[in-house]
Amino acid sequence: MMFGAFERMVAGRYLRARRKEGFVSVIAGFSLVGIALGVATLIIVMAVMNGFRADVMERLLGVNGHIIVYGRTFSIPDYDARVKQLLAMPGILSATPTVEGQVLVTSDRSTSGGVVRGVRHEDISKMSFVSDHIVEGSLAPYVEGDAILIGVGMAQRFGVKAGDELMLISPKGNVTAFGSAPRAHAFKIAGVFSMGMSTYDSSIIFMPLELAQTYFKYPGSVTSIELHIAQPDNARAIAKEVAGVTGPNTDVKPWQETNAEFSNVLQVERNVMFLILTLIILVAALNIISGLIMLVKDKGRDIAILRTMGATRGMIMRVFLLTGASVGLVGTLTGFLLGYVFCENIEKIRRFLERLLDTELFAAEFYYLTQMPAKMDWNETASIVAIALVLSFGATIYPSWRAARTDPVEALRYE
Repeated sequence: MMFGAFERMVAGRYLRARRKEGFVSVIAGFSLVGIALGVATLIIVMAVMNGFRADVMERLLGVNGHIIVYGRTFSIPDYDARVKQLLAMPGILSATPTVEGQVLVTSDRSTSGGVVRGVRHEDISKMSFVSDHIVEGSLAPYVEGDAILIGVGMAQRFGVKAGDELMLISPKGNVTAFGSAPRAHAFKIAGVFSMGMSTYDSSIIFMPLELAQTYFKYPGSVTSIELHIAQPDNARAIAKEVAGVTGPNTDVKPWQETNAEFSNVLQVERNVMFLILTLIILVAALNIISGLIMLVKDKGRDIAILRTMGATRGMIMRVFLLTGASVGLVGTLTGFLLGYVFCENIEKIRRFLERLLDTELFAAEFYYLTQMPAKMDWNETASIVAIALVLSFGATIYPSWRAARTDPVEALRYE
């Protein structure tokens, strides 16, 4: 639909209402602000949820692996041969034999549960979330095979640092005449890491593989082999191929199964938030309808005069279409710019608000991450902008049609 100079001039005049038409102009202003805030809020919330999901899944998969091979008898004895087999498969980047066990961590200050992961030093060096984020101590004692790595959250809770010792108690201990006795041992702390994920920083303990095999009584075996692949989205298909190689004595699970509940919850929450926030834009679009209907009623005499001067119904309809569409377009573009700027500076804004309000807006222990993430998906952002424009333009159709149907004679008679 083409808009001529006449339609643009009249529409611009109606958007700059005079004093007596101020109420109509206020409604148009609220409509514009409503659409802008709706679009900006939707972009910001979806970007934060995308960033949260990507950041959390990246850390989860970076430490746990994309595919995990478990031993059905709780251990995999011939793990070196299995690792060689798996590394020969196309698409598999690494295979990490692991011994994992639950322990009770205790010190003079506190007592709490923890998870020990026995990993070879050459494998942990490849875990960038750990090896590149040692904030205290070093990997050297770990490489020597007689010290452990703990997270910064655990170090703060138990009041220890690199070079100190931490007592670990394993329920899988020595068998006595009175049953199995828990096994306690004090381990030297080689270093303290900070992965930026509070759950791991406060509960994970990395231990040299041979030391973990001795401590948990898995001589010459491991509890699992963790695989990292080139295409994480293909984990299910590759897991089936891995199962064919490792045989019937193992269980193979892709990351979609090991993290299914977490991933599904995030997806459902994301979809619900998108639907709810879209309603904000819909409400603002309805304001355009009410504003235009009031404008049509207020401009009845003007419409009649324009019709008697030769303006067609199509021209009148295009005038009001352009008036309402201008509000929707400017509101959508304003909302897009607000959302983009906010997403690009969200961490700075969060810190400013925390200082201003003197409160914690983003608690790491509740949200898993130490900083608020935001990742704009441009396809999703384009969809949001398109939805806002469609709703805004759609809201102008009925009032514009009503204006075009105005009878000049009737309009002038009741003026």
